[in-house]
Amino acid sequence: MTSRTERILIIDADEKARTDLARYLEARGFYVTGYPDLAGAKALFDDNIPDVIFADLSPEAIRDLANRLEEAETFTPIVACSSSESSADVVSALRAGAADFVLKPCNDDKGALDDVLGKLFDRVRVNRLNQLYRQELEEANRDLRDGIAELRADQRAGRKVQLRMLPEHEQVMSGLHVDHLIKPSLYLSGDFLDYFRISDDKVLVYIADVSGHGASSAFVTVLLKNLTNRLQRNLRRGSSEDILYPDRFLERINSELLDTGLGKHVTVFVGIISLSERKLNYAVGAHFPMPILSFEGGETAFLEGSGLPVGLFETPEWEVYEVPLNKPFHLTLFSDGILEVIREKGLDEKERTLLELVSGGRHTVASLSEALDLDQITELPDDIAIVSVTDTMNGSDNTPSK
Repeated sequence: MTSRTERILIIDADEKARTDLARYLEARGFYVTGYPDLAGAKALFDDNIPDVIFADLSPEAIRDLANRLEEAETFTPIVACSSSESSADVVSALRAGAADFVLKPCNDDKGALDDVLGKLFDRVRVNRLNQLYRQELEEANRDLRDGIAELRADQRAGRKVQLRMLPEHEQVMSGLHVDHLIKPSLYLSGDFLDYFRISDDKVLVYIADVSGHGASSAFVTVLLKNLTNRLQRNLRRGSSEDILYPDRFLERINSELLDTGLGKHVTVFVGIISLSERKLNYAVGAHFPMPILSFEGGETAFLEGSGLPVGLFETPEWEVYEVPLNKPFHLTLFSDGILEVIREKGLDEKERTLLELVSGGRHTVASLSEALDLDQITELPDDIAIVSVTDTMNGSDNTPSK
């Protein structure tokens, strides 16, 4: 007989019956252990739980045994053995937790005993597979939870890096009061913005929206910040004046994005405000919606202009637009995520609502956020970025009103 790995425990006070059954099972290739009572078999439940138990026990003892097996979180079927042919005894044993019932002496009807063993071990094998699958699933879930926790930690760290890259809030530069807001839809944002002085009377401001979301898009924002830092440094050293020209600024971003091979592109609006010349020069890299320019006591409108997205084409060209700034003004820049939180349905209606908010005096980040309930929205469909620029010259207050 081929050796088997299944282990069978016999609990029977009748030594002859226990020995005869053990011999038969051992001859069938099973590992067999026998005890006269449940107390003697208790040690097995701490170390090496059997696969099947044959037990000549009272219903109460069977119930106790079944409870022990359940506490051990194992599937070990109990076969009740008894010389009683009473149907009531059979029912009592099965209700107490026995999986099957055989008459003693058990090995007198070898065919019936083999059938019982066959059915039981089929169930044992299925249970073993289920336990194995459950263990593998629990391990996979644990690995997944650990991976998610690590990813969240990485994203939180990345978010801190992104926040440190952003300019300071409420800066006054060359007579301009500038502020911003970024609300990411995820931990990391694909929107980015910056503003800084490039000369005594010129301020550059730009807003960018990287295609996609998540870490790869956030990486591009790092590239943008690194590039603007280098371009400012090159201007101070006299090695390059690219940052003084909006179109050349976009060309540099385009070149570096293509070099990364990330397959990412960016929509960008970049403007350079000259306070001494009272004008705004800007270029558009497919950015939408366009910024809103409003003059005190005058017209409020979206800026005109269009241009190719940045990071898709080898040798694109961008037009530079110029707008005079003859009066005190407010310039407000948005990423397209702002349109997602405006309740109107059509795009024209959303733009009209945005224009009405600004023309109605919502020039600041705080007032726009309040009007659109941005602080109350917990799950954003897209990243949102806003930059507000207020002219503080010609009698305007240093702190813009709502």
